[in-house]
Amino acid sequence: MLAFRKVALAMAVGFVGLSAAQAADMTIDQMPAQLETRYALSALPPALRDKATVYLLDPAKGYQLARQGTSALTCIVERTAWELGDFRNDIYFPLCYDAAGTSTYLKVIMDAAKLRAEGMDAAALKAEIQKRYDDKTYKTPDKAGLSYMVGPVMRTIGPPDMQVHTMPMPHLMFYAAGITNEDIGAAPDLANPSSLLNPFIDRLGNAEQSYMIQMVGETEKAKILADEKPLLDDLCAYRDVLCLTGQMDMDQH
Repeated sequence: MLAFRKVALAMAVGFVGLSAAQAADMTIDQMPAQLETRYALSALPPALRDKATVYLLDPAKGYQLARQGTSALTCIVERTAWELGDFRNDIYFPLCYDAAGTSTYLKVIMDAAKLRAEGMDAAALKAEIQKRYDDKTYKTPDKAGLSYMVGPVMRTIGPPDMQVHTMPMPHLMFYAAGITNEDIGAAPDLANPSSLLNPFIDRLGNAEQSYMIQMVGETEKAKILADEKPLLDDLCAYRDVLCLTGQMDMDQH
């Protein structure tokens, strides 16, 4: 089990840990800027991080530009999963989009955060996002591309029961709007982690937000977890829902 870094480490890195009980309060916490930046960039392979753009979340306003990069990649920590139709304050997943995704899918995420900050409720937000897809305000990428999600930990809905879990699941997401598992002959079984090692389609709220998922291999995953241990420790000290336990949710194979 990862060490639970309590008061001493929290003081050393300049923040105070938040408990799981605080998930009952749906107000999103504002992460320390340095920690959120490291977490967002962890979604990329290390060689791509220095030139990436980073946006940080101000829960009262939405995402704000924190660092202008020089590459086509833009990174955030997503905190509002609009497709759930419910607000939580314990959703955390770092992801980075290429140019095609930044101008399309990332815009949706940023709009969702802004509308939530402005007071729109979860059901209305879900309906508004879908309306904007239906009336073509939101478009899907017009060419192939991908989103990087190779960070060491995320907390969102996931296997085996599509409930909220804290899990190490580094992967790549290739844009696949309108594509189904049947189209690519995929047979993912959420109760069988080994079946998820092959490419499969994940539909995030609607057909427009469908992605082809490719997990990283076990050797690469182990290296990511080892290399990112300082980040994992700091995330765990910041908030216990971001701690990976010894029996990790997706590490069953």
